[in-house]
Amino acid sequence: MALIDNIPALLEEVKQLTASTASELEELRIKYLSKKGLIPQLMTEFRDVAPERKRELGVSINNLKTAAQERINTLREEIEANGTSTEEKPDLTRTAYPTPLGTRHPISIVRDEIIDIFARLGFCLADGPEVEDDWHVFGAMNFPDDHPARDMQDTFFIEAHPDVILRTHTSSVQSRVMEKQQPPIRVICPGRVYRNETISARAHCFFHQIEGLYVDEKVSFTDLKQVLLLFAQEMFGKETKIRLRPSYFPFTEPSAEMDISCNICGGKGCSFCKQTGWVEILGCGMVDPAVLDANGIDSSKYSGYAFGLGVERITNLKYQVKDLRLFSENDKRFLEEFTSA
Repeated sequence: MALIDNIPALLEEVKQLTASTASELEELRIKYLSKKGLIPQLMTEFRDVAPERKRELGVSINNLKTAAQERINTLREEIEANGTSTEEKPDLTRTAYPTPLGTRHPISIVRDEIIDIFARLGFCLADGPEVEDDWHVFGAMNFPDDHPARDMQDTFFIEAHPDVILRTHTSSVQSRVMEKQQPPIRVICPGRVYRNETISARAHCFFHQIEGLYVDEKVSFTDLKQVLLLFAQEMFGKETKIRLRPSYFPFTEPSAEMDISCNICGGKGCSFCKQTGWVEILGCGMVDPAVLDANGIDSSKYSGYAFGLGVERITNLKYQVKDLRLFSENDKRFLEEFTSA
């Protein structure tokens, strides 16, 4: 008997279909609705039936096809609702191909390590804008009007607003903290800074700093030295030694540059430390009373210390990266060399 003469039996069969898994349901769909399934076969036989029967059989075939689709859809909803499918559902958010990943940026790794060390020493995080005004970058930090740092060769100025600049150091964050908060103040200020310099293996027009500020009653240079010694030993190892050399900064007096014993050669002398056994890592000093007064803090009652270090400099010591440009080129091959461990 031709299949087309068996439509009523097929209709009853479709109404009784059951499936407990997605794979079973797919087998039913293939059997009844795929290109080579039973219902498409009916359409093939339909072309050969007598004209007087076409209307009746056409309606029956359409009803059968609709019933099959509805039954399969109902079974699919039941399977999904009951969670009875044994197959893993596809993750439609996955990319078409495996995407190789790098890792955290070395600057981020070292910055977070520095922040963690100072956090354990009681310092809180402070942040400020990268596009700053002249007062917070220079004026509040005791820079004279004729200081070289104000020259166009060092600072990026906004042409339409000559008093608006890209900050050259994160000391601007210190001034914003001091003008809003009375001592005790103990903060570190990480961030990106900008200077108008020629890009080379040893210099870049932007880099990263972390500056620290502690203001309270009876703060001394001894407090500063001890904090910096603890930082150096946490960052580079317990055997690390430090030395402080007199220097000059407009916002601190007295001022000093701090060196650490070279962690590469252990202080014996190598090409990195230029055979001296020492490597400079930061500048520091006691906050100049003029800076305290300019930011609304009574310098007759309070004193403080400040320090600033370059994150790239510390990263070079940790990983011995010889070309600063690698930090900003976003080369995945370079980034894959680093881990956060």
